[in-house]
Amino acid sequence: MPGQRITDLQMTKYKQLRGELTQEAAAAKTGISVSSARRLESRTTLPSQRPLRHWRTRANPLQDVWASEVVPMLEASPGLMAVTVLEELQRRHPDRFNDAVLRTLQRRVRQWRAEHGGEQEIYFAQIHPPGRLGLSDFTVADELAVCIGGAPLPHRLYQFAFAHSGWRHACVVLGGESFQALTAGLQDALWMAGGTPEEHRTDSLSAAFNNLAEQEELTLRYAELCEHYGIRASRNNCGESHENGSIESRQGSLKRALDQALLLRGTREFDNVAAYGHFVAEIVGRLNARCARAWEVERASLRPLPERRTRDFEELDARVSKYGVFRAKSAMYSVPSRLVGHRLKVRLYGERVEAWLGGVKVFECERLYGSLANGHPKRIDWRHMLPSLRRKPGAFARWVLRDAMFPRPEYALAWERLSARLSERQACRLIVDLLDLADRANIVAELAAVLAEHHERDELPDIDALRLRFAPRATQGPVVTVVLPTTAVYDELLAAA
Repeated sequence: MPGQRITDLQMTKYKQLRGELTQEAAAAKTGISVSSARRLESRTTLPSQRPLRHWRTRANPLQDVWASEVVPMLEASPGLMAVTVLEELQRRHPDRFNDAVLRTLQRRVRQWRAEHGGEQEIYFAQIHPPGRLGLSDFTVADELAVCIGGAPLPHRLYQFAFAHSGWRHACVVLGGESFQALTAGLQDALWMAGGTPEEHRTDSLSAAFNNLAEQEELTLRYAELCEHYGIRASRNNCGESHENGSIESRQGSLKRALDQALLLRGTREFDNVAAYGHFVAEIVGRLNARCARAWEVERASLRPLPERRTRDFEELDARVSKYGVFRAKSAMYSVPSRLVGHRLKVRLYGERVEAWLGGVKVFECERLYGSLANGHPKRIDWRHMLPSLRRKPGAFARWVLRDAMFPRPEYALAWERLSARLSERQACRLIVDLLDLADRANIVAELAAVLAEHHERDELPDIDALRLRFAPRATQGPVVTVVLPTTAVYDELLAAA
């Protein structure tokens, strides 16, 4: 091999084989090159008896600049790369150093750092006894290109894992890293595992801290969560992901397993988020099957769970304005008009929002998340607004929330055509009548299909014809004739008794 001296054993073995084999065969069996074998033919001394070579076999291209220019640059900025140093030398000395010098410079720089460089960080491998450490982490999973209803699903995955066995639990997170997502995911994992570890480690949770006041509050809530489950809380230092290495490495293996399963599935389209969540749970179950033996050992070492879960939602107060809406975490939700003026207790879960009034749940819907793409999202249920619109249809034309309340895109297209062809009063009355018909007859999808047909034919809908078309059909039942018996029958019954 280049750079390695021939040993005494190799030379002795070659001499023995040379009497029986050709030079090429003896060299191959000895592990030396044919050119080295030719040099051994005439030598009588062993390699260990020869003095070490102290002279160079080729000229040093860096001899004139190494001590005077390269070393001062490395001492001033130890982080300089060899390619940067070469570019600087080429700038100082044009036409003297070509790109072929780079490999020589890299070896010299590496050797210099080994002799004169600063201290480097050393990593310490750890032993993880069963039941001692559980870890949590979030990871962005947009690269999986999962779609819901044809639209890309921006999301994260929360994962909890035990350091000893590698048993894990993962779930889909829509709103980014938050304390609420950590609470829900951690509790799901602990109750699925059937016990708790001694210590729970996370990263700095900086994504959940919007300001100093909230950071102090969430730190207190996190301490209360760990106290409820009897877990000792710990965090790795900010920016030191290797301190959480037992979970960081599993994030990569989880996403690789999901990507491979999606390739086998043939499509990355799911009907809803719940279906995608079931798919993730299935893949996690397959991964856990690989560590079944180690998990049996660790499960026996877990601490018992408390009697009940703690809350996994965020609660805040919200007042329903006179517009029939309330705001929660930058999102707007409409509610039935009977709640206008009331102050609600809003519970924010990972996938839903609940509104409570005096201990009674009065409203529930899917939770919305704001982003740079959609800004402040709105969920305006048209059925909440329809009773007031029937009384004041003229308000529809310049209603601020108008575009957010259409139940389907076909209704929005119908409004555009009506507002362009009819007077404002007529257009408002007709669109409100259409929504009222869809509500009373419960034909939102059917009426949308009819409106699409009118759009293709460039026609305006006729509300009277539509009411007649979707009016409930009267069914003619069978004619039943009731024949009453005479009173004499009762006299006969009494006489017989």
